[in-house]
Amino acid sequence: MTQSMIKQADFLLRGGRAGVLLIHGLTGTPAEMRFVGKGLHRAGFTVYGMQLAGHCGSEADLLRTGWRDWAASVRDGAAQLRSEVDHMFVAGLSMGSVLALNLAIEQPDWVDGLGLYGSTFFYDGWTIPRLARLSFMLPLVCGMGLFKQRRFMESFPYGIKDERVRMRIAGAMLDGQSEAAGLPGNPWPSLAEFHKLVWHVRPRLRQVRAPSLIMHAADDDIASVRNARLIERRVTGPTETILLNDSYHMVTVDGERGKVIDHSAEFFTRVLAGFRRPVSPQVAAAGGGVA
Repeated sequence: MTQSMIKQADFLLRGGRAGVLLIHGLTGTPAEMRFVGKGLHRAGFTVYGMQLAGHCGSEADLLRTGWRDWAASVRDGAAQLRSEVDHMFVAGLSMGSVLALNLAIEQPDWVDGLGLYGSTFFYDGWTIPRLARLSFMLPLVCGMGLFKQRRFMESFPYGIKDERVRMRIAGAMLDGQSEAAGLPGNPWPSLAEFHKLVWHVRPRLRQVRAPSLIMHAADDDIASVRNARLIERRVTGPTETILLNDSYHMVTVDGERGKVIDHSAEFFTRVLAGFRRPVSPQVAAAGGGVA
């Protein structure tokens, strides 16, 4: 068996008794969630930037895993964070958003709110070539044992509008630093697993009752705003949608990442306020506070 090249890249930032689990995207890395993680930590949250199974290593490492492994690693990360906090929010980028929704479906009592960034159910952004838009057929194609060595390579602008950020991250990615910037291409079998995840989650979106903050680039180059609108229509919990006008797909690292941090911190804090129990007149008269 080929030796694993996976490097540990997850991070834990201890803060208050409310926590946020951050989930990166397919072929990505916890580093793409670190800016948001640090910002939420400054706002008082305990933050765990988890690492999906098979990621931050070689393509062979990724190909040894599938969507059920990725979902299991999210459950494990959530269980780890829950042991440290009283309330847990879950936020994800791209496929990480779909995995966050999946956790809210599987473990509704664990998830107090969701941050859904650049949610991806369809690869239909303006940079996606026609062949890649047909990737939803890959579970059938790869299931027949075909094209297992093929991949869709990342292309300009790599999901990032801010030129300085793009040069740094794309440079690290193309230099093979997968723990820092992810893999430079999506293997077809892994994309097939992504679509199996979508097929599992999409029909169950009505089971999502947690409040959801949906943040999406208005000009997303990978996944159009259609993806955000799908979530708005399907989930049964309250939603708040914010479109970012100066970012592409990777909103957690692009030029408006500060807005992602600020809106997420404010949204999660507002949801937390709903858990406070009102003070009875007798307690108030005795000088008691909010429990």
